[in-house]
Amino acid sequence: MSRTLFDKIWDRHLVSDIDARTGLLLVDRVLLHERTGGVALKSVLSAGRTVFAPKQAFAVMDHIVDTRPGRTDQTLMPTGADFIRTTRQAAAEAGIRLFDLGDPNQGIVHVMSPELGIVLPGLTLVCPDSHTCSQGALGALAWGIGSTQAEHALATSTLRVEKPRAMRITIDGRLSPGVTAKDLALHLLGRFGVGGGKGHVVEYAGEVVRAMDVEARLTLCNMATEFAAFSAIIAPDQTTFDYLAGRPFAPTGETWDQAVAQWSELASDPDAVFDVELSVNAADVAPMVTWGVSPQQVVPLDGAVPAFEDGGLDTPEAHARALTYMDLTPGRPLEGLPVTGAFIGSCTNSRLSDLRRAAAVLKGRKIAPGVRAICVPGSSRVRREAEAEGLDQVFLDAGFEWRESGCSMCFYAGGESFGPRERVISSTNRNFESRQGPETRTHLASPETVAASALAGAIADPRKAF
Repeated sequence: MSRTLFDKIWDRHLVSDIDARTGLLLVDRVLLHERTGGVALKSVLSAGRTVFAPKQAFAVMDHIVDTRPGRTDQTLMPTGADFIRTTRQAAAEAGIRLFDLGDPNQGIVHVMSPELGIVLPGLTLVCPDSHTCSQGALGALAWGIGSTQAEHALATSTLRVEKPRAMRITIDGRLSPGVTAKDLALHLLGRFGVGGGKGHVVEYAGEVVRAMDVEARLTLCNMATEFAAFSAIIAPDQTTFDYLAGRPFAPTGETWDQAVAQWSELASDPDAVFDVELSVNAADVAPMVTWGVSPQQVVPLDGAVPAFEDGGLDTPEAHARALTYMDLTPGRPLEGLPVTGAFIGSCTNSRLSDLRRAAAVLKGRKIAPGVRAICVPGSSRVRREAEAEGLDQVFLDAGFEWRESGCSMCFYAGGESFGPRERVISSTNRNFESRQGPETRTHLASPETVAASALAGAIADPRKAF
């Protein structure tokens, strides 16, 4: 019987069938962060239970930590220090590995895990965070869960899961120069909508995906949650194996050779049947920018704010509300729209390759007066590597703030934000109302577009910055 990649991982981890669509799955890795992880750990311990496989559980400080240089446990969120200390104490009591503030491997959980080789092809991995799907880029089945599910996974290394359906999105052709994985993710959302993947595991395939490096694949898979997908996955290949070789938690020696042999079998069978098949011509993808308060409210960078269209992805009410919140009118070109804030960071676009591309746009230039620009590396390792290449100085010379790693102003939970009604261009993944601060207006784009826009003081095309 032919099977998809998802089917193969599901079958290998199925402990027992519960009913026709639900199974009890073995969970190989549990990742936690301080915003929700400390609560889950504390609940397990308070109930008199232990973590079933402590060596397979990892915690990190990333979500509500201060990212300004010289940080401590204190955050701008009034209760932030309590979350941090609770997680620290619970991780020590449970005997799980914590990547604390000051740890050289600390970072955003979905950046840190791949770069350390915690996520590996064929594994099941969960985290109480919706962007856990990012890690499917390495060929793992990785999905976000709630705190109660995290307690169950910690205590039993299993989870009850209703089996999602399978979708394949095949992307063939070649991306045009200046078009990134972020642009591709936004293009998919604009074409198929934020509910397009609901109830499915999305396998990304095709020559464009095969040509991507792992960091680009992580960006693509990251926004599957905006697609409402259960998760996303990409078949591991030599690019994957080369990326993982030598990572701290990856196999070594003879075990590595055995692992690669097994990972090489992780692909959908040629005649595997998917519940949904979608295809995209890469030549149709342009640099993108959102105009509204949903990632599906997106147009090419040289486009204009659209008028409502019957049969489109929006309802009349949602379209009108977005226009009002963003203070825009149909027909207004996006390019040239003034901005006062620029943010490069988040689990979507804060890896070394992202920072290199943004720095190439910024080098030798200054951001526009009146723009507050911030760059937050995705991990302490990324920060060190960027500084070794001198990228930090490029950002600083251009007028950006250069920060410690963390989620930062991807969202408002850490207490730091852009100002009311400020218009911000951001490399993050969500743009709903007040996501980056009370009444802040956020436009999503690639790191290059954020950099070019910071220089211009308005939404700008990075391809014209040179």
